[in-house]
Amino acid sequence: MTATRGLEGVVAAETKISSIIDDTLTYVGYDIDDLADNASFEEVVYLLWHTRLPKADELAELKQQLADNMEVPQAVLDHFKTYDIKSVHPMAALRTAVSLLALYDEDAEDMSDEANYRKAIKLQARISTVVTAFARVRAGLEPVAPKKELSYAANFLYMLSGKEPEPIAIEAFNKALVLHADHELNASTFTARVCVATLSDVYSGVTAAIGALKGPLHGGANEQVMKMLSEIGSVDNVEAYINEKLANKVKIMGFGHRVYRKGDPRAPHLKVMSEKLTKLTGQPEYYDMSVKIHEMVTGQKNLPPNVDFYSASVYHSLGIEHDLFTPIFAVSRVSGWVAHIFEQYANNRLIRPRAEYVGPGMQKYVPVNER
Repeated sequence: MTATRGLEGVVAAETKISSIIDDTLTYVGYDIDDLADNASFEEVVYLLWHTRLPKADELAELKQQLADNMEVPQAVLDHFKTYDIKSVHPMAALRTAVSLLALYDEDAEDMSDEANYRKAIKLQARISTVVTAFARVRAGLEPVAPKKELSYAANFLYMLSGKEPEPIAIEAFNKALVLHADHELNASTFTARVCVATLSDVYSGVTAAIGALKGPLHGGANEQVMKMLSEIGSVDNVEAYINEKLANKVKIMGFGHRVYRKGDPRAPHLKVMSEKLTKLTGQPEYYDMSVKIHEMVTGQKNLPPNVDFYSASVYHSLGIEHDLFTPIFAVSRVSGWVAHIFEQYANNRLIRPRAEYVGPGMQKYVPVNER
């Protein structure tokens, strides 16, 4: 047996949920460009969970189910107040809160298809409330209850700020949710599938996935992109900053991808929204800096931007705190994690790879006083 570092190029599962073929991303056969331009996030959730787009009544039912389940047990919200909330990273708080939600769900240990679907609805609905409530409690504010008449994207922005968002903000956030919903067998999705392949529950699978998403090489990259933009400050400083990083072989976050070679198809959609939103908010320098960095890194290293790069300036323009970028990724990606969990349950086999041993040869035990 020979190890494949990072499992690169290893096909570990069959799936009907999403694909990346010749740099084209599809959800159940629908091109991401088509969905990003036309679909609501709720439609994408249904598509991933049922492998088909919903009819009007089915979409209305899903929206109602999500709206009816957004309320989070008070004990979960009170838990935010039991630790030094301002020193805790939101992804750590989210990881704990999602695990805690299981303790208040009567379906938590019921592994029937019906119970698992109810858990999926509750997780998708409540993760939005958890993230926004954490942000407000941290700021010394009370959580804002959702409005049932608002879309999923609009409700998130409303619960975060307490104000109903503008149409352009809703459009941008809905597009970001659609683009992040699933991405074949990425690190967090694989983690979820490994977890539930033991026949562990849906909450365990999603909690494990959040742990994987927390890392800067996966979901944390967009937060690092915004940190970079803040450090640079203006377009005039881009060239010196990037040249120094490249000369010192420092990784520029938001560029390159393990799977894509010609470019991440999700990035152009967020680039368009970044240009619109930064102009609207009077901060065009963030878009201008991003474009300059894009040109330099792609030109010198032949690395195109990935989905994280332009999402940073989009979220910043929506007034979202930078350390909330990765939790927002999770808000969207729950839809994909759940779809893969369902698929794993439906045709399960314990995921148990082997390892190539490279340690010492056979040794003999020696008593401690003779070593």
